[in-house]
Amino acid sequence: MYLKFFGLNEKPFAITPDPRYLYLSGRHAEALAHLMYGINESGGFVQLTGEVGTGKTTIVRSLLAQAPKHAEIALILNPRMTAPEFLLTICEELGIDVRGDSRTSLKDLVDVLSRHLLEAHGAGRRVVLVVDEAQNLAPEVLEQVRLLTNIETNTQKLLQIILIGQPELRELLGRTELRQLAQRITGRYHLDPLSREETTAYVVHRLQVAGATTDILTSWAQREVYRLSRGVPRVINVICDRALLGAYSTDRHRVTARLVRRAAAEVFGRGFAAYWLPWAAAAGVAAVLAGVTATLWALGPWSPGASAGGAAVTLAAAATGAPGPVEAPPPAPTLAQLLGAHPAETDTDGAFGKLFALWGAKYQVGGTDPCTQATRAHLECLAARGSYGQLRLYNHPAILMLSDSGGSSHQVVLTGLDDDRARVDLGGTHAVGLGELSHYWLGDFVMLWRPASSPVKALSAGMRGAEVRWLRQSLEHLAHVESGTPVSDVFDAQLTGLVREFQRQHLLSVDGIAGRETQIALAGAVAGPGVPLLSAADTHGG
Repeated sequence: MYLKFFGLNEKPFAITPDPRYLYLSGRHAEALAHLMYGINESGGFVQLTGEVGTGKTTIVRSLLAQAPKHAEIALILNPRMTAPEFLLTICEELGIDVRGDSRTSLKDLVDVLSRHLLEAHGAGRRVVLVVDEAQNLAPEVLEQVRLLTNIETNTQKLLQIILIGQPELRELLGRTELRQLAQRITGRYHLDPLSREETTAYVVHRLQVAGATTDILTSWAQREVYRLSRGVPRVINVICDRALLGAYSTDRHRVTARLVRRAAAEVFGRGFAAYWLPWAAAAGVAAVLAGVTATLWALGPWSPGASAGGAAVTLAAAATGAPGPVEAPPPAPTLAQLLGAHPAETDTDGAFGKLFALWGAKYQVGGTDPCTQATRAHLECLAARGSYGQLRLYNHPAILMLSDSGGSSHQVVLTGLDDDRARVDLGGTHAVGLGELSHYWLGDFVMLWRPASSPVKALSAGMRGAEVRWLRQSLEHLAHVESGTPVSDVFDAQLTGLVREFQRQHLLSVDGIAGRETQIALAGAVAGPGVPLLSAADTHGG
């Protein structure tokens, strides 16, 4: 929309991980060098961690673009799977044909991979496994991966593994049962947000790659971008994209600091004061306090007649029985105070223990991964990136992935949500403003929900079965349709129409197919007693 207006060839702040836009700050350059070392050298694991949005996936894309020709790279982007599924995915990424019962046999898959690694070594090729979002790996899968590194010759190991993930990966690898794997990590690197100078260089770099020939953001606008994004590249992209759109809509060819604050307000759902306003306010308060102090000095007990006047006021109050001053209730704790006061509740086990309890299920600390435990409790995990609107649509409690100003990660259970407040479980239930929460939450969450059947599959025209019957029954209940006949289990044209209408009312993609998103929203809408909801008023179960 604004490309021609600013003389750009393409959108400079798209959030897709395009290697052309990789800005190699000092930290990013070191991180990429660590990964390149992992490809070219032999043995063990290389670990790269960083907060959400710091550019890890973009670095992976750049790594793949620069990989040497003799390297075979298996890239796994979503490692939330069982050990056999994980090994099969590695085989598929390396182009290894696995047939029949071998696709589900752990021993057969290991044997197939071992043969391929030996053949690749004989041909002078390096085999590298890159796992993104590695914090989602189940402990038993990580142990299987460790066993793969036992495949070796007399001089070197045949599989190099690079684990990339959020800071939770460090916590995962710190578990006692994974100490053997942790001992094999030959390189560790953590990716921090950008500094103020790096943020300015990052913004200029992306604009130049997109074709900009002039400085589109003023120097003050660049300062505001850093202040409001805290140097997180993904947040920088979102704010700058909105700011460019705002400048275009107001017919301005330069993005000002005010436009950046307005863009950030749209992103975070709250207003932002100018950076200098707190200093001005402090100066104003100091002036007022000085005036009050001077007045009190003049009226103090050392001033003429003050004692008599003060005594008269005290006696008058006593004579009339006027109540003394009422103490104001203590202010509600801020989210920062809650996170600081309850750190033990914000790790993976603490958060999932609370979330499972809301569903009446028991979470086993140190057992299998949480989503596998959820499946055994007839629940499903949804790990996604979204917005408050999406949480309201699904209407189930969720674990929000928060990041504080010190770079620490927290997993906090969201138990309620209305127009401007959220309820979180931290040392009990506390209400926090959505604007305050937005400072810590960039959209990542994990939610549990109860499907009609497991595994969940998309339902479309022509299908039949118990899941289709549940879909029809639920939609007819919401539409107050009473047929008086047994509910059909066939996905026909009438049911397609009901699905489309539900999707239209709930601002979903209107395609007539009941995929996972539609089923989660429907499960929340028809939830019965005992099902935990973010807002009971949002249900339409009648």
